[in-house]
Amino acid sequence: MENSREMSKEVLAPLLRKSSEQENNNGAESPGNTFCQELKRVSSMAAPMVAVTVSQYLLQVVSLMMVGHLGILVSFSGVAIATSFAEVTGFSVLLGMSGALETLCGQTYGAEEYRKFGNYTWCATVTLILVCLPISLVWIFTDKILMLFSQDPEISHAAREYCIYLIPGLFGHAVLQALTRYYQTQSMIFPMVFSSITALCLHVPICWVLVFKFGLGHVGAALAIGLSYWLNVVWLAIYMYYSPTCQKTRIAFSSNALLSIPEFLKYAIPSGLMFCFEWWSFEVLTLLAGLLPNPQLETAVLSVCLNTTTLHYFIPYAVGASASTRVSNELGAGNPKTAKGAVRVVVILGVVEAVIVSTIFISCRQILGYAYSNDMEVVDYVANMAPLLCVSVTADSLIGALSGIARGGGFQQIGAYVNLGAYYLIGIPMGLYLGFHLQLKAKGLWMGTLSGSVSQVIILAIVTSLTDWQKEATKARERLVENSIKTHNAVA
Repeated sequence: MENSREMSKEVLAPLLRKSSEQENNNGAESPGNTFCQELKRVSSMAAPMVAVTVSQYLLQVVSLMMVGHLGILVSFSGVAIATSFAEVTGFSVLLGMSGALETLCGQTYGAEEYRKFGNYTWCATVTLILVCLPISLVWIFTDKILMLFSQDPEISHAAREYCIYLIPGLFGHAVLQALTRYYQTQSMIFPMVFSSITALCLHVPICWVLVFKFGLGHVGAALAIGLSYWLNVVWLAIYMYYSPTCQKTRIAFSSNALLSIPEFLKYAIPSGLMFCFEWWSFEVLTLLAGLLPNPQLETAVLSVCLNTTTLHYFIPYAVGASASTRVSNELGAGNPKTAKGAVRVVVILGVVEAVIVSTIFISCRQILGYAYSNDMEVVDYVANMAPLLCVSVTADSLIGALSGIARGGGFQQIGAYVNLGAYYLIGIPMGLYLGFHLQLKAKGLWMGTLSGSVSQVIILAIVTSLTDWQKEATKARERLVENSIKTHNAVA
């Protein structure tokens, strides 16, 4: 007991001293200079992070396009459904769970506890790989699951085949998400930009060769995704092991790192639920559109709206990633004032981005539908939906920023409850009422989900505004001390 107390003092003392010194230095700067510096830091991270997320997302889009050019409708339909199924049941789960590293690694890096940084990354990699095992089992039965929802058997079998050959890509995606958070929480963005864009550029010829030259069809498209993910992983791993900038935080393959699995899951499970609750609600929206009168038109319009907002969401997601890194780093370093300043900058940046994109959407509402269809009925319907799209864009911009703040501060559990209530107690029921009872159709479904998004923004904004950042910085330091004691006792 006495040894634990002594060790606690030894670990906590430099953290407190560092906190006091940095807070004094920050207090000496003018508010204007501090704001500009923070804006520069966030922007320099957010812009390249957009390139990273878009490049990783386009791997699946390119494969879908290649299969579409085969001219085999069954294969194309099967891959389209399989892509959506894989996103919902697999990729979204891994992406959400990896958000735990934004809290753990971000705060650890800010506290300069570099050995633990590598341990957390290794722990997350092992955990995410283990999560892939039950997901793979689900993918093996893709056809049976899809047929339960009255999907065409032939299309379901094509989707199953695609998902089975996509399983290597699932494991590659798990490792890639851990490595992405490894670099992101250190603000090392450009290695990710280089590897992601390079992987995308190579994915195009690789996919073409496998699909057309080798005649593998949709199977080749799935294998190409896995190969591209693993190429991305290999490049990031090589950079980590040979770059001097990663020397302090290099991943240590140690059994002691696995002792952090319970702590990782403490943040990973609510982080995954927080992300998936929102994602799944939009999939429910698409399913409900198929039950409306004239389902082809209603589904097509909702598909246009969903694809448009999905493409836009990469921008606020990148801003959120920057927010997560800045907030977690400063809390770990014991700088609550700087963390609070980063929150202000990120929210303002989200509002500005929302205004710019909404203005573009409302100005181009008459031609927006032509990007997806030449059917005048669809184009006019999309133009009519444009004002709602602008509200969605605004909500998404703020959600991206506030969700990133929540991950950086370790509020994932609160975020999960907020998203559950916002979308499943407000959004979907409201959409059912407006879409079916009031017969507003696709517009009603979208308005319902939008009410969930607005509710999410309001609640997260209240939580963020009421947060005591001094208390959160103290909690971060206490957690680091507690983990140091546990590690010391385990080794002893």
